[in-house]
Amino acid sequence: MEKKLKFGIPKGSLEKSTIELFEKAGWTIEVHHRNYFPEVDDPELEMVICRPQEMSRYIEAGILDAGITGKDWILENDSDVVIVEDLIYSKVSKRPARWVIAVKQDSGIEKLEDLNGKRISTELVSYTKRFFKERGIDVEVSYSWGATEAKVVQGLCDAIVEVTETGTTIRAHGLKIIYEMMITYPQLIANHDAWNDPWKQKKIKQIATLLKGALNAHKKVGLKMNVPEKNLDEVIKLLPSITAPTVSKLYNKDWYALEVVVSEKEVRDLVPKLLELGAEGIIEYSLNKVI
Repeated sequence: MEKKLKFGIPKGSLEKSTIELFEKAGWTIEVHHRNYFPEVDDPELEMVICRPQEMSRYIEAGILDAGITGKDWILENDSDVVIVEDLIYSKVSKRPARWVIAVKQDSGIEKLEDLNGKRISTELVSYTKRFFKERGIDVEVSYSWGATEAKVVQGLCDAIVEVTETGTTIRAHGLKIIYEMMITYPQLIANHDAWNDPWKQKKIKQIATLLKGALNAHKKVGLKMNVPEKNLDEVIKLLPSITAPTVSKLYNKDWYALEVVVSEKEVRDLVPKLLELGAEGIIEYSLNKVI
């Protein structure tokens, strides 16, 4: 029987970026309309799309072997899973998301202790209850089905625990942030039994390595050039790099071929300086993975 790893792709805001990340890592995933079982060009993988809020539960129960979900939902579910790798998508698309406590600007609430005896609305119910219990602060926490900012404005609660990137929406509703509870980002997680299976662990590690390599390649490019021997040391000092640049002597010439990986935004300043030092044949190329 052919071995397969059941892998969860998060539905919603992370779905597109996850599939794009897999593509850069070397896997093509095709999602069909209203189908939760996308096709993948790897006979060893079986993909399933499910809500990130439920992902860690499915993995803890062994319904899925591994998958990607937010750190926040792992903590919310208090799931017993293996954290294989942090996959900080903010490197690709946006700022890290933060779960914060916010209140009305004129509420008079300035610190956590001021919330004692107050009502809090949030989607992150279990984690919020544990958070305040650990600090000995008595609060009433209720689930929010959406439009969470409006609830505190309308007086339905005294505070909210909400996820934000910039805080713009929270401020637009006349609220202020009084505490940052956590920074959350996607994590690759695995079921304990799957992780203890040598074949599945090897497959999960393969996925983790290539996904991380794809993230590391974001906003980086490769540069190739030919450099005269007399200016080689100056050029090497000029170039930022992950490791020392690759240098090889050109046949029958007092020139060297040089190759390096640099940040994409550094190229615009580097090229004029390289030309001043006599570099020729400068080539910039994109990268899929840096491992």
